Amino acid sequence: MRSLRCVLMTVLLAMCGFASGPALAESLNGSSQHLMMTLVAESDHPKAGAPLTIALATTPEKGWHGYWRNPGDAGFPATFDWTLPAGAKAGDAEWPVPTTLLIAGLMNYVYEAPYAPLVTIQVPAGLAAGTKFPIRLKTSYLVCSATICVPEEKALSLDLTIGDGAPSQAAAFAGWRQAIPKPLDAGATYAAGNGTMRIAVPFPAGAKADKAYFFPVTTGMIENGAAQSVTRDGDRLTITTKVAANAKTGGPIEGVLRIGNGQGLGVKAVPGAVADTGEPAASGESVWLTALIAFAGAVLGGLILNIMPCVFPILSLKALSLARGGASEKDARGEALAYTAGVVLVCLGLGAAILALRAGGSAVGWAFQLQHPAAIVALLLLSAAIAFNLAGLFEVPTPRFAGESGASGAFATGALAAFIATPCTGPFMGAALGAALVLPWPAALAVFGGLGIGLSLPFLAIGFIPSWRRWLPKPGVWMETFRHILSVPMFLTAIALGWVLGRQTGADTLTLALIAVLAVGVVLWIGGSRQRKGKAFGIVTQILLLAVFVGSAVVIARAPPVSAKVATAGDESFTEARLASLRAEKRPVFVYFTADWCLTCKVNEKAAIDTAGVRDAFAKHKVAALIGDWTDGDPVMGRFIQAHNRAGVPLYLYYAPGAAEPTVLPQVLTPGLLEGLGA
Repeated sequence: MRSLRCVLMTVLLAMCGFASGPALAESLNGSSQHLMMTLVAESDHPKAGAPLTIALATTPEKGWHGYWRNPGDAGFPATFDWTLPAGAKAGDAEWPVPTTLLIAGLMNYVYEAPYAPLVTIQVPAGLAAGTKFPIRLKTSYLVCSATICVPEEKALSLDLTIGDGAPSQAAAFAGWRQAIPKPLDAGATYAAGNGTMRIAVPFPAGAKADKAYFFPVTTGMIENGAAQSVTRDGDRLTITTKVAANAKTGGPIEGVLRIGNGQGLGVKAVPGAVADTGEPAASGESVWLTALIAFAGAVLGGLILNIMPCVFPILSLKALSLARGGASEKDARGEALAYTAGVVLVCLGLGAAILALRAGGSAVGWAFQLQHPAAIVALLLLSAAIAFNLAGLFEVPTPRFAGESGASGAFATGALAAFIATPCTGPFMGAALGAALVLPWPAALAVFGGLGIGLSLPFLAIGFIPSWRRWLPKPGVWMETFRHILSVPMFLTAIALGWVLGRQTGADTLTLALIAVLAVGVVLWIGGSRQRKGKAFGIVTQILLLAVFVGSAVVIARAPPVSAKVATAGDESFTEARLASLRAEKRPVFVYFTADWCLTCKVNEKAAIDTAGVRDAFAKHKVAALIGDWTDGDPVMGRFIQAHNRAGVPLYLYYAPGAAEPTVLPQVLTPGLLEGLGA
C-alpha cells in the first residue's frame, strides 16, 4: 500500500511540474535556476592513462532540493549520459551524504545545500600532451520545493587538454571528498523479525557518531519514513527501525551510515545474529585490544627496519660510539633514551601528519612524502652526505652527530634514522599501520609510537644492558675501516633514491639531482679540507650546503612528471573498472600495489612475482595480474588501498572466482604461495 502511495505521489508531483509549462521549458533549455550545475575537473590537464575525477558541483535554489541516488519515498534519481573521447570510460557517481526531508509521512533523501557527486573517468593511455579532451554530459533529474516538483534536463560541457595531471582544484576536491562516505571494510550484520530491522555496524567505542542515521541504498528493505533509534554497545553501533512491507530479506543490505555533519560510512550488511542492544557494554575493551595488537605489530615492524641498508649504518655507528667513548652507565642510558625520543617523535610527527591529511580528505599513507620529488631529492642529498661522512670526506657539520656521544647527538641520530627509514615497509607494519587508521586518534598515535619504539629497541637495549655493551668489539683502528665500509650501504641507498626520482620525473630531472649530489660533494670536500688543516668547517661552506639542498628541492619540485609507466610484462594496470570486469568473467585475479620507493615491494617483485614459476602458474590457472603503481600517490588508488585497512604499500589481494571479498596476502611473498593461486 505504501509503495503504491509513493508511486502515486511521485506521479502527481511530476504532473504538477509538467502543468507548469514555463518552468519545464526553462529546465529543458538549460536556463532553469532551480539547480545550478557546473562540471569541475580535478585537473585541467589530465594525464594520459590515469584516472580523472570530475565533480558535478550543484547548488540548489533557496527553498528547492535535489535528490540522492536513492530518492526515498518520492522522486527519482538523476541519470547521467556521458559523451567522452574514444577509449575513455566514466565510472558510477559517488554521492555525498544526504539529509532527510519528511513531507506528509514520506521520507525523502535530499540535498538542500550545495553538493557535488564525483565521477571518475579513466583517461586512455597513449594520448599526446596537448591533445584536446572534451567531456559532455546530459543529465536528467527531479528538483522539488515544498509545493512543486519539476523534472529538468541539463547539457553540460568541459573542454580539457591532456597534460601532466597536476591538480588545479585541490582545495575544492578535498572538501567534496570529505563529504563522500568512506567505505567500511569491516562486515556489518542485520536481523529482521516481528516487523523490526536491526543493523549492527562495527564502530570503535572511542569514535564519535553525531546524529547517526542509516540511509538505505538497497530499496524495499526498511520503512524509509519510520523512526530510527541508534544505540552503542562497545565497539558496535546498532540501528533499529521498521522492516518495509513485503520486504524480501536474506540478501545483503547496502547503505550509508551518517556519523556527523556531512560525514558517513559506506555499509554493507549481511544476515546474521544481532544481539539485543539496550544493555550497554561495560567498556570499549575490543577497540583497545585491537590497538594493543596493532601496537605490538608496529613494534615488531620497527624492529625489523633496523636491518635495512639506510638504518643499519647509523645504528652500528651509534652503538660503536658507546664502545669507543667508554660511557658510564648513566651516560649510556641517557643516550639510549635520547635516541629513542628522537625516533619516536619523528614517527609520531609522521603519524599525526598522515591522520590530519586523511581527515582533510587526502588518501595518503606511510612514506607519503616520497610521492613528492622535492622530498626524494632532499633524502637523496642527505643520504649522499651521510655516505661522504662515513667515507671520511668530512667530519662536520651534518651528520657527524651519528658517531658522537651526548644526549643531543643521540636525539638527532634517532630522528635521522626514523626519517630515512620511511621508504621501507616490512612484515607486521602494513596491518598495524592500517589498523591505526580506523582507531581513535589517541590509539592511532600510540601505534605510530610503537613503530618508533621498535626502531629504537636495539640501541635502547645496548644502553640499558651492560652485558650487551661488553659484547661490542674493543675500540681500535679497525673502527675507522668499518666506518668506511658502512658508507657502501648509504651510497646504495642514495642510488636507490636516485632511481625512484628518475622513475617519477625522468632522466632530465635525475641529471639535475646528480649535479646537486656533485655540488654537495664539492662543498663537503672544501669543508673537509679546512678541517684537515685544523680550521672550522666554515659558515660560508654551511650556507653553500644549505643553498644546494633548498635550491635543488625547489627546482626539482617544479619538474613535470614523466608519462604513464608501462606495467610489468604480462600484467595490466589496475583500475577498479578492469577489476570488476575480470571478476564478472569469473577469473581469478591477483592484484598487487607497489611503489618505486617501496623496498619491500621491489624485493617481492624480484623474488616472487616476476619469477618464471609464478608466471607459468598464472598462465596455467588463468590468473589475471593487475599492478597498481602508487609511486605518485594517486588519490583514487589511495582510497582503494585505505578501504582494505592498509596505510600504504605493499598490498597484495587475491580474488577467487565468485568470492565476495578478496584474500589479503602476506606482505612477504614466496613463489610457492603465488603458484598455488587459482589451483
